Amino acid sequence: MATAIAVLFHIIGLVGFLLFNSTAFVATTPLNLLLMCGLIFYTQPQKNNAFYIFFTICVLAGIAVEIIGTSTGLLFGNYSYGSVLGPGIKNVPFIIGINWFIIMYCCGVTVHLFLQYLTAKLAGQTYKPSKAMQVLSVVVDGAIIAVFFDWLMEPVAVKLGYWQWRGNGEIPLLNYICWFLISIILLFIFEKLAFSRQNKFAVNLLLIQAMFFLLLRTFL
Repeated sequence: MATAIAVLFHIIGLVGFLLFNSTAFVATTPLNLLLMCGLIFYTQPQKNNAFYIFFTICVLAGIAVEIIGTSTGLLFGNYSYGSVLGPGIKNVPFIIGINWFIIMYCCGVTVHLFLQYLTAKLAGQTYKPSKAMQVLSVVVDGAIIAVFFDWLMEPVAVKLGYWQWRGNGEIPLLNYICWFLISIILLFIFEKLAFSRQNKFAVNLLLIQAMFFLLLRTFL
């Protein structure tokens, strides 16, 4: 049910952006992100304090690094947010914190479930990855996926007015470096906190959003 709802809302958004008044649909972006976050909470099995702590850390850390980035240019580069993403603090929309949680959670769960699948396949073999290697894989591979997701999203976000890059408008390499490093930190916390990662909806949502931005990047 959650996957069907996510697919439906992203199809509506895709059609709206490509065929109708994209300005009106852009205004619904915060609501869409809140809905996706709500679906994650709905599908998360055995919600406990560790899960809520990870959510809180991602939201607060996401907003904090974006404030540093927009105020100083030391993180990500010189950029500024538009007004379409709703209210915020220090010119950073609150919904960006939610977006950081969605991306980190989905990337972490996706890699975790993939490693779990591989471990089951290797169960009858002599070589088994150590716990340290599994943690390293979730952290590094998850961060790589997060950077790739940001690469898909960046030009679309600029066209839709979510944020703008100053100067010549090019997306700096620093943006992707910072995304990688911050993702590593948050995904390390993801691995250290004890909550269930058995949420296949997170994998589906990551694929849905990646396809959504890929199609917009190609045709918008």
